[in-house]
Amino acid sequence: MAVTIRDVAALAGVSPSTVSRVCNDSPSISRETKEKVRKAMAQLSYEPAPPSGGAAKTRFIGVILPPSPQLAYENPFFLETLRGISQFCNQRQYAPVVITGRDEEEILAVLRGMSQDGCLEGAVLMYSKAEDHIVDCLCDAGLLYVLIGKPSQLASQTVCVDNDNLLAGREATDYLYSLGHRRIAYLGCDSVFFFSADRKSGYQLSMLQHGLPVLPGCCVEVEALSDTTALRALLEQEERPTAVVAGDDILAVALERTCIQMGLSVPEDVSIISFNNSPFAQFTSFQLTSVDVNSFQLGFEAASQLINHVENPNLLATKIIVPHYIVERNSCRRLEAQ
Repeated sequence: MAVTIRDVAALAGVSPSTVSRVCNDSPSISRETKEKVRKAMAQLSYEPAPPSGGAAKTRFIGVILPPSPQLAYENPFFLETLRGISQFCNQRQYAPVVITGRDEEEILAVLRGMSQDGCLEGAVLMYSKAEDHIVDCLCDAGLLYVLIGKPSQLASQTVCVDNDNLLAGREATDYLYSLGHRRIAYLGCDSVFFFSADRKSGYQLSMLQHGLPVLPGCCVEVEALSDTTALRALLEQEERPTAVVAGDDILAVALERTCIQMGLSVPEDVSIISFNNSPFAQFTSFQLTSVDVNSFQLGFEAASQLINHVENPNLLATKIIVPHYIVERNSCRRLEAQ
């Protein structure tokens, strides 16, 4: 098996991005570190790819969106996060390059091509999930990256920016409980994405802490907004939930449409609290109560961490938690004591 840049990094006790910079004889790497890395390269008989000719006039960072069209193109969360990334990049004279595709393989092909050409200084990964081949690709290429979310691999070496989604899910459920709701359901997307899994866990924790059962039919995950069957099944139960924690504003809007089709109204029949405080939350007919996760700040902090680590390779991996807060509107009502 061919020796990779990660093998060299492991032997030298540095990050793959540091090995890449040593290969390019970066002046930002200390002489001691260069000697250590070159010794590891010699020991493993590692032959780096020849550096690309000419100095780039513009410094680019990749901004990697998930391959799902629904998540990448329809969700305002990504637009607002990208706005934060762009603002910090503009201050430091870097240019963000959006990378996405129809599927994971398309994204991988673009990343491999750009890394071989030496186009990118690093990348911001706009999501986090288990067993992500895109993370493997970034590591193999020796590209520094920052994760918006929590890492599933190389946790101690990964720079990440995140919300406390477990706490946010618990607080959203606590809010409904404080309004008198006891039959509370959860509606989320696929738990392969860590933010959704954590919000679901926070909901379950709150229910257990209040002595309420977490019934299988009241904890629903959908892969596509077109899956109205699951939404109808949630609302057609004999003891219909009086309130729902929706893991995203888009899901909340889809739930509201299903309510209308079934002759139900929000919040009279079903109260809804959601996440992201996107324009969807403000422009629905009933205006959503939503957990604001500070999407702009997530992007701004991610770009800040990436560029600071690009320019100072010896910085330790950092983990930033961006605060959240509940914005109350009209989609939740107080139940009378039963």
